[in-house]
Amino acid sequence: MAERRHPAERVPPGAPLAEMRDRAADCRACDLWEHATQTVFGAGAAHALVMLVGEQPGDQEDLAGKPFVGPAGRVLEEALVAAGLDPARVYLTNAVKHFKWIPRGRPWLGLELAKVRPRVIVCLGTTAARAVLGRPAVIGKLRGQPLATENGTVFVTSHPSAILRAPDAASRERGRAQLVADLAQAAKAAATKA
Repeated sequence: MAERRHPAERVPPGAPLAEMRDRAADCRACDLWEHATQTVFGAGAAHALVMLVGEQPGDQEDLAGKPFVGPAGRVLEEALVAAGLDPARVYLTNAVKHFKWIPRGRPWLGLELAKVRPRVIVCLGTTAARAVLGRPAVIGKLRGQPLATENGTVFVTSHPSAILRAPDAASRERGRAQLVADLAQAAKAAATKA
């Protein structure tokens, strides 16, 4: 019986991101595609110094086919600018490529990491951190710590959607300030590794 390999494992070495995106669009390795409108592959600068990894696409991302285009994306973009990071110079992706999270589809993330080769990876939320680090992660314990990995220096912070779900304006403002501080720390780390 032939071994079944994930479609991401069949991408030729050195394939450009556009080819990976095209192959991921046809991925049927798990059942997430059945209820999604389309695959939401990463987007942004192909050789970004900073890669931001979210958890999963939301409903607006599912419809647009691009990561971080909904309300959480607006929070993230504002935080990037406030932290001194040009949103056009980062790479945005999610650990899972279809709307409705199940911990599958991560081989595509591995390919994106290998192709973009960022100096710094910012994990937005615990699901993203687990996907990148390969182990459970607690934001409160890891926030602010540069973690050396084979893929680059990793920082862990809250997902922008957590800010939107905060119970009051003061909590949302604290969350935004912390996200900006975390992104600024990542920007500084990316700049000093030049």
